[in-house]
Amino acid sequence: MSPSSPSFAQRERRELADLLDRVGPGAPTLCDGWDTAHLAAHLVVRDNRPDALLGYGLEAAGVGGPFAAWAHRAEDRLRTSTPYADVVARVRSGPHAWLPMAWPPVARAINATEFAIHHEDVRRARPDWTVRDLPREDQDTLWSAAALYARRAGGRRGVVFRRSDVAGVEQRVGAGGRIVEGEPLELLLWAAGRRDVARVKDS
Repeated sequence: MSPSSPSFAQRERRELADLLDRVGPGAPTLCDGWDTAHLAAHLVVRDNRPDALLGYGLEAAGVGGPFAAWAHRAEDRLRTSTPYADVVARVRSGPHAWLPMAWPPVARAINATEFAIHHEDVRRARPDWTVRDLPREDQDTLWSAAALYARRAGGRRGVVFRRSDVAGVEQRVGAGGRIVEGEPLELLLWAAGRRDVARVKDS
């Protein structure tokens, strides 16, 4: 990839925005209780409201509480006050350059997984979805991130993530009694709670 080429996270953002435009508001997603309008509003608040990040972080850790509730109220205000097309346009354009989510180290660390997961949340909620054939470079990007999600998904027993697309490559978390094998995107989806649609071998 040349220095001027968009990163995987940038391409996922663009393709997700394209998909949100095509399916319109009210389309289903894999996020419990959310349709595409809810998801688009979430992405815009995440991009542009650093004060909401604490709530998202606590919710991801299973804590939730008033900070998470506040972040979701910000999403609801945006969703009910702004036309869907405008919200999706803001998803596409991303955060302002001075905001943390636009800083390259932050974007590299968390945007690739965020947009890959939510892209699949919309794709795989549709009856005609298929597994995407991602380039090796993109799968490598997701492989680096999958272990972070695996730590929580593996629980006390631990887990071994094994790549099905590259022979002999695996990551062990904890005792690693459970072996989950698949391509990195599928392993990431499994670890992020999308187990019904993740194409993995779980033993």
